[in-house]
Amino acid sequence: MNTEKDFSPLTPNIVRALNDKLYEKRKVAALEIEKLVREFVAQNNSTQIRHVIQILATEFALSQHPHSRKGGLIGLAACSIALGKDSGLYLKELIEPVLTCFNDSDSRLRYYACEALYNIVKVARGAVLPHFNVLFDGLSKLAADPDPNVKSGSELLDRLLKDIVTESNKFDLVAFVPLLRERIYSNNQYARQFIISWILVLESVPDINLLDYLPEILDGLFQILGDGSKEIRRTCEVVLGEFLKEIKKNPSSVKFAEMANILVIHCQGPDESKLTNDLIQLTAMTWMREFIQLAGRVVLPYSSGILTAVLPCLSYDDRKKSTKEAASACNHSLMKLVTPEDDEEEAAPPTETQTQEDSPPKTQDILDNSLNASQDSVGFSNISFFAPTSTDRPQVTLDLDGIVQVLDRHLHDSSTGMMTRIAVLKWLYHLYIKTPRKMFCHTDSLFPMLLKTLSDESDEVILKDLEVLAEIASSPAGQTDVPGSCDNFDSKSELQVPASAKTAHPGTGSKGTDCSPSTPSMNSYFYKFMINLLKRFSMERKLLEMRGAFIIRQLCLLLNAENIFHSMADILLKEEDLKFASTMVQTLNTILLTSAELFQLRNQLKDLHTQESCALFCCLYRSWCHNPVATVSLCFLTQNYKHAYDLIQKFGDLEVTVDFLMEVDKLVQLIESPIFTYLRLQLLDVENNPYLIKALYGLLMLLPQSQAFQLLSHRLRCVPNPELMRPTPQSKHSGSSKPVPSRVDYQELLQHFDRVQSKHLEVRHQRAGRAEHPDRRRGEVST
Repeated sequence: MNTEKDFSPLTPNIVRALNDKLYEKRKVAALEIEKLVREFVAQNNSTQIRHVIQILATEFALSQHPHSRKGGLIGLAACSIALGKDSGLYLKELIEPVLTCFNDSDSRLRYYACEALYNIVKVARGAVLPHFNVLFDGLSKLAADPDPNVKSGSELLDRLLKDIVTESNKFDLVAFVPLLRERIYSNNQYARQFIISWILVLESVPDINLLDYLPEILDGLFQILGDGSKEIRRTCEVVLGEFLKEIKKNPSSVKFAEMANILVIHCQGPDESKLTNDLIQLTAMTWMREFIQLAGRVVLPYSSGILTAVLPCLSYDDRKKSTKEAASACNHSLMKLVTPEDDEEEAAPPTETQTQEDSPPKTQDILDNSLNASQDSVGFSNISFFAPTSTDRPQVTLDLDGIVQVLDRHLHDSSTGMMTRIAVLKWLYHLYIKTPRKMFCHTDSLFPMLLKTLSDESDEVILKDLEVLAEIASSPAGQTDVPGSCDNFDSKSELQVPASAKTAHPGTGSKGTDCSPSTPSMNSYFYKFMINLLKRFSMERKLLEMRGAFIIRQLCLLLNAENIFHSMADILLKEEDLKFASTMVQTLNTILLTSAELFQLRNQLKDLHTQESCALFCCLYRSWCHNPVATVSLCFLTQNYKHAYDLIQKFGDLEVTVDFLMEVDKLVQLIESPIFTYLRLQLLDVENNPYLIKALYGLLMLLPQSQAFQLLSHRLRCVPNPELMRPTPQSKHSGSSKPVPSRVDYQELLQHFDRVQSKHLEVRHQRAGRAEHPDRRRGEVST
């Protein structure tokens, strides 16, 4: 440095000492500067004071020579000490050159800069608060300094500044929050420790309401919660815990809507890291649980995003038990917020009170950007899960479209866990109960997947799925006459509605074009459900074999059993795949004869004394003709013993196969079951039931010498007085223990049986011909 240059009012000795490499000499110069500035303060000579500060700043602190910079720093600190309480007038000039030295490459110089600033702040105290942001910015850099001495010095300065902020009531939080929001995203551990410690201090000051600005920093806090340092994570947990306590104390002043999306993002824990991300997810889920309970319907516009985060957590194992329990609580609380009012028209203007209480505040631009980025990361980028559907509306609106999209997406995802699938189906059922009118707008898109879910491996999932389908089929809101709704399937492979279903027969009780002609109407979706359920069974024979009876029995509990059997019989009557029709009839017949759920229906069929019961019998009979043994068992159930005998007489004209004999064997076993107790007791009345005994003997003659043969033979030997089996003149008119209902045309039913069995015989012969002459068939195709 040029010592000949004029540095007045600084003397040459002071200048020379300030440039010296020895600290002791620079300290002596600082004492001289302090004495000089005190004199200027006494004279009230602010011009000379500023001149001294300017020289120390520009010629020394900002000099190219390192010793000069050190001298400038100690000189500025001396000025501040000399100024005392008046230093606040010159703080900008004092602080700026010192902060510039924070970036110096020499660690010793950075340490001296830290020391100088400590002395300046110590003297000025509360006067430094207008310059807090630049001080905080500088300190945040020193907090991550690699030199331990510099870091130690910055910690002393940091504690001093915290004391000043804590004891002052003039802290400008509004000006500070943007800087805090920027710095909170630092990845440096020391910088994060510095930031989180400051948030903890500010949050503890009664006069500083940091809760109002929590939406600005909440995302950053969750980022810090994932830090690799256990100490930082623990401190961050404490900070978040304090904020949550304050939220619970003052829920009315909390900006729930602005923070809902942030929680949604962090509730979706990625899998890369185990411990830290689990902690973030659990904490966010805990916050979400409290938000839903405290904010209520304010969070409804964000419900699709919440479900996106919550639903996968429901399938967690015990390793994430706490997160799973919190997610379950969130799911339950959110579901309770949906009410029948959400099914009303939205055109009605809200009241002023509703507008003030329920309006969700608009989210910040910076939050929107982070949310858009988050959507891609979770694999749902084509659905706007996290944006409220109507921020321009004054009233809270249920995001039903978004919810249905999320639920549908989880059903389609084959990796979705069982508990999540159950929760999805519970949601759909709840929505159909609470908001049926709006939900039926989505039924056409949901229907195919709900049918597919019947093939799920879990019985519990199937039960919930059936509840949803049953609600769709029975809800009054589904009563429409729109053609083709729900029929968005491949028309080539779909079971067609029989023509009889489109023309109501008089006296059959038909109530709609989409219903079975003789089935009491459910709604427009009921018959379509039956059609597509049978289509599913036809396409997936394993489903029919393993779960068919289970599904139909559950439906009989959820819906009207008569409706189900009536409609299925109508559909099967026109089924072109005769083998499937026979198998399906056999399944339905077994359910009808053995299931406790069908007790009332069996009683209804046992005595054909009403027009309705006769219509039901005729409807079932026409489809049951696809399976001869099932037809006979239906006649046994309805006590039509003469007709059963007539049918057995025709069995001689049928192709008797091993499968056929096995079905007869099963029928004999059923006759010995409690279901047919009344039939066995009627064997005591030989005179009035000759055709029952003849029918049973007919079955006996069909059977080979098997166990079933022995069983039935032994039963018939127990019939009293066999001589009475021959019809007497008094009993010729009677074929059963009850009068034959005149409204049933049994001759026409027999003719129908012959026609159906002829078709079956023809199809079997065609199939056998193809199997015996495959070469001939290939030759015909090639020609």
